[in-house]
Amino acid sequence: QLQLVESGGDLVQPGGSLRLSCAASGFGFSDYAIGWFRQAPGKEREGVSCINRNGVGTYYAESVKGRFTISRDNAKKTVYLQMNSLKPEDTGVYYCAADQTFYACSGRPDVYDYWGQGAQVTVSS
Repeated sequence: QLQLVESGGDLVQPGGSLRLSCAASGFGFSDYAIGWFRQAPGKEREGVSCINRNGVGTYYAESVKGRFTISRDNAKKTVYLQMNSLKPEDTGVYYCAADQTFYACSGRPDVYDYWGQGAQVTVSS
């Protein structure tokens, strides 16, 4: 079982950058694909990015391609989401989640087993 904690959320101006971290505790972190999701007020939770267990395979939603980069450090049990060129529509609560899968990571929230508590990202001038 994993426990996940997000950090790095903040208020930032359009065009700015943030780096979110997802720190895990528990056993077997390297056995899990990790996904980042976000939820804006009144909207459904959507997949933003994910990274497979060995860090080679990744996925990005079309809306963030070229602006966001996901990475992981299995020794530190941490996954990062570098967010550049932020837009107001990137505003929301960002969650990380873990899926114990041998296969490619997924942008679907329903396949993930463990979730963090979320971090607020607000992009506004």
